[in-house]
Amino acid sequence: MGFIKRYLKGFKEFAMRGNVMDLAVGVMIGGAFSQIVSSVVNDLVMPLIGLVLGRVNLAGLFIALDGKRYSSAAEATAAGAGVFNYGSFITKVIDFVLMALVIYGFVTLIKRFKPKPKEELRPEPRLCPYCKTEVDQEATRCPHCTSYLVEDLPSDIGESLGLDE
Repeated sequence: MGFIKRYLKGFKEFAMRGNVMDLAVGVMIGGAFSQIVSSVVNDLVMPLIGLVLGRVNLAGLFIALDGKRYSSAAEATAAGAGVFNYGSFITKVIDFVLMALVIYGFVTLIKRFKPKPKEELRPEPRLCPYCKTEVDQEATRCPHCTSYLVEDLPSDIGESLGLDE
C-alpha cells in the first residue's frame, strides 16, 4: 500500500508541475491550431492551386502501382492495388510550410511585445597610468606592473614615497 501512495504522490507532483501543465495546454492549442491551418490549406489554398493548374484536385493525384487506371485512390485501394499518393504528400508539405510560416509570424510578434532586457551600465574601465592595463576600481597598486596608483594613495604614503610633487 505504501508503494502505491508514494507512486501516486510522485505522479501528482510531476503532473501538476508548472511546465507540464503549460506543455499540455500548448499541445491542445497546437492541435486546434493545426486543424485551422489544415482547413486553410485544404479548403482555400489547394483549390486555388488546382484552379491555376487547370482544375486539378492536387490532393487526389495518385499512381496505382498495379499499372491499371482507377478514378480515385479509394477505388484503387479497394481493388487491392498499391497506391502512390503523391498529391496527398504535396498537400501535407504545403500544410507544413504554411504552419511553419504562421508559427514564425506569431513568435516574431510575441517577441516584439516582450520587454527587452536592460543593459547593465558598466563603469568606464580604470587603466594603470604606467602600463595602461585595466585595474580593479578599488586597487591601490597595479597587479601587472606593481606601480602605486598615485591618485588613490593617502597623502602620508605619497609623501613618504616622494610622490607629493
